[in-house]
Amino acid sequence: MTATVKPQYINIFRRFTLLLAPGLLSLATSLTLVSCTADGQKSQTPSSATNVSETNSSGIKTKVLRMGYQSAGDLIRTTKVLEKRLEPLGVKVEWAQFVQGPQLMEAMNVGKIDLGSVGETPPIFAQAAGAQIVYVVGSRRTEKTGISSVIAVPPNSPIKTVKDLKGQKIVFQKASASHYFVFRALEDAGLKPSDLQILSIPTVEASSAFLEGKIPVWVAGDPYLAVAEKAGKIRVIKTAQGLDTPGAYYIGGRQFAVDNPGVLRIVIEEIDKIQRWAEAHPQETAKLIAPYQKLPPDIMQTVVNRRTYGLRAISPKLIKDQQRVADYFYKYGVIPKQVNIQEAILTPEQYAAITPESISQK
Repeated sequence: MTATVKPQYINIFRRFTLLLAPGLLSLATSLTLVSCTADGQKSQTPSSATNVSETNSSGIKTKVLRMGYQSAGDLIRTTKVLEKRLEPLGVKVEWAQFVQGPQLMEAMNVGKIDLGSVGETPPIFAQAAGAQIVYVVGSRRTEKTGISSVIAVPPNSPIKTVKDLKGQKIVFQKASASHYFVFRALEDAGLKPSDLQILSIPTVEASSAFLEGKIPVWVAGDPYLAVAEKAGKIRVIKTAQGLDTPGAYYIGGRQFAVDNPGVLRIVIEEIDKIQRWAEAHPQETAKLIAPYQKLPPDIMQTVVNRRTYGLRAISPKLIKDQQRVADYFYKYGVIPKQVNIQEAILTPEQYAAITPESISQK
C-alpha cells in the first residue's frame, strides 16, 4: 500500500528538486547555470582580505574559475568568499550546480568546470574513464562524519538490519560515495552486491518516490534525509559513521591545477576559513544557507549540525587510503581497469605551492 505523505513534505522535496534541476537535464543544459551567486547577500562571516598585494600574479593564468558544486557548496557560493579574494586579481568566479558527484566529474572530464568537491568514489570512476584530474585537497573527517549518509527503509518495513536486505531492491546513484558505503555495509553483513537488485537513481530523483512509499530501500543523505525524518517517513538501518573511507576531496582539472597554483592556494585557504567559521557558528550558517536551499529553518539547522567542516592536505597516507578504495572497486569488477591514484597526484612541490600552512594533514 502506498504511504500517505503530508503535501508540505512532498512540496519541500519538489522545491529542492527544482533547485537542483540543472543536474537532471543534459550536461550542456546544466552547465548554463553559472554565476548563480545572489547579489547583495550580507552575512556575519569573517571578512576576506582583498588587498591585491597579498599575492602576486605568478601562479594565476586563468581569467575565470569555473566551480562545480552540489548542495553542500552553497555556503561558499552564497558568502562570496572566493569572489572577494579573486576578483581583485582579475579572476571571475562562475558556478555550475550538479545533483551528485558523478555528474560533476563528467563535466570536469569534458572541460566544462575547473574545480569541485565530491566524495571518494566519483574521482576513481572518472580516472578509470581516462579523465585528466588531480586531487587538490581533502576534507576533514571527525567522529561524526558519515551520520548524514544512511541506508534507510520506510518506518513500517519488515527490514531491520543490513542482513535483511538480501533479495531486496536498493536505490542509490552508482559511482557516487553511496556506492562504496553500500558495498562495505553489505560486506560487513556477509552479503554480496549480487544478493540485491541495485537501481542507480540520483538521490534528488528518488526522494519523493521514497516519501510516497515506492522505494523499499534507499541510500540517502542530507538534506533529503532531514526532510524525510521531519515527515516521519524514514527509518535508518545503517549510517556511514565510522566507514573506512578517506572522505571527500576537491578535485581539479590537471592542466588548470598546474597552471594556476596561485588560484588554488587562495581557494583552499578561503574554503577552509569559511568552513571553520561555519563549524563555530552553526545557527548563523543555517540562516545564511536556508534561503538558497529553499528549506524550512529547522530542517536546515539539522543539516548544518550534521556536516563536517574544514579541509586537510593531500598526504601519502590519504593517497594510500584512496588507493585502497580504488582497489576495492576493481576487486568487485565495478571499474574496468585498475586505477593508480598516484597518476592523479601533483608533485610535493606543487602541493606545497597550493596548500596554505594552516591546512592540517589530519
